Amino acid sequence: IAMETTDFSVEVRLGQIEKLQEAASRGVGLRVLYEGRQASCSTSDVSAEGIEELISNAVEMAKRTSVDEAAVLPAGEELAREINDLGLFDPAIVELSPERKIEMARTAEDAARSFDPRIVNSEGGSCSTTIGKTTLVTSAGFAGEYPGTRCGVVTAPIAKDGDQMQVGYWGDGQRMLAALDSPEEIGREAARRGIRKLGGRKVATQEAPIVFEFGATEELLGDFFEAVEGGAIFRRSSFLVGQLGEQIASPLLTIVDDGTMRGAVGSKPFDGEGLPTRRTVVVEDGVLKSYLLNSYTARKLNLRSTGNAARGLTGAPSVGIGNFFAAPGVYAPDEIIASVKEGFYVTEMIGFGFNAVTGDYSRGASGWWIENGKLAFPVEEVTIAGNFKDMLKGIEMIGNDLRFRGKIAAPTIKVDRMMVSGE
Repeated sequence: IAMETTDFSVEVRLGQIEKLQEAASRGVGLRVLYEGRQASCSTSDVSAEGIEELISNAVEMAKRTSVDEAAVLPAGEELAREINDLGLFDPAIVELSPERKIEMARTAEDAARSFDPRIVNSEGGSCSTTIGKTTLVTSAGFAGEYPGTRCGVVTAPIAKDGDQMQVGYWGDGQRMLAALDSPEEIGREAARRGIRKLGGRKVATQEAPIVFEFGATEELLGDFFEAVEGGAIFRRSSFLVGQLGEQIASPLLTIVDDGTMRGAVGSKPFDGEGLPTRRTVVVEDGVLKSYLLNSYTARKLNLRSTGNAARGLTGAPSVGIGNFFAAPGVYAPDEIIASVKEGFYVTEMIGFGFNAVTGDYSRGASGWWIENGKLAFPVEEVTIAGNFKDMLKGIEMIGNDLRFRGKIAAPTIKVDRMMVSGE
């Protein structure tokens, strides 16, 4: 595999440039399979001598590793026959001047700082771009390459009211410049998010309905991936082992992984082993339909790869995601909040607290307390806890606010009950 990237990033704070860097890199990685053994090496030296040394090192290392019967190349008939253009490269991002990128970072921060007098400071604004090309060739007969671009803008203003200070954070990242939220929108949304956290307090410990704002749902989906990827399944370190075809969630829930979506951040025409990427329905109407697999985990489970091999310059292919999302429902987020007599609207989660083996879940959280269908007051420094199995089955409403800002996307959802630990 060969990768070429040019990365640019600028960070500004209070209008001044704090950090600016541009870096170009290219490298070649070689994975060797030898009599059931495997090893990998990489180099940035692409001269004839450098490649010769790469090959001899990889072969020598492979001879010293232990045999793993599942480590073989995919069969020729599985490989991608054509390299589809998925709209992953935008010349407009290539043409962005450094001055324009600096201006985008400044504009986002300025929009946040001028939004409200309670925005008193800033952790800064940033703009970054990546322009790259990935090439994969295998001895099983695959050869393909694709270019890609990405541009991201984020800002983090600081809101203050009395003695309390809160950081708002918001950003967007897209492959197409035209799809990116404007820096002004990003700044205003970051400011709104900082201000709405002011005056946060704890609530009494209780069991209550939970509404997860889309960003919090995206984090839940990231945890769910840990339990549904093939490595966790064949190692039996997931609560979803043996659950294919079973009703594991509310009939409202459908989860899809799609590496073929045009212009999306997680899309690519082929995976890290040269298999075509595809659309895999992981959960349909609450029923677990598929795990996410590369060739290795598929062999371990006597299943077929779902085209989810992820590959860097070194190491064996892992299991990755394309565009991993929960399908939208029919409710506006306001309707979901209005359905709750008393409960917790979670907008942010803190820390890590998910056990993929048992499904036990516990995270620090902040957001708003809901009373009689209305957001009553900000909440902070509480913990929400439950079990993922119960949370999935307890989904009562799904929002219509699905939007892709990265590889994982999800709408607002309502879960019937979880434990909220506060005072």
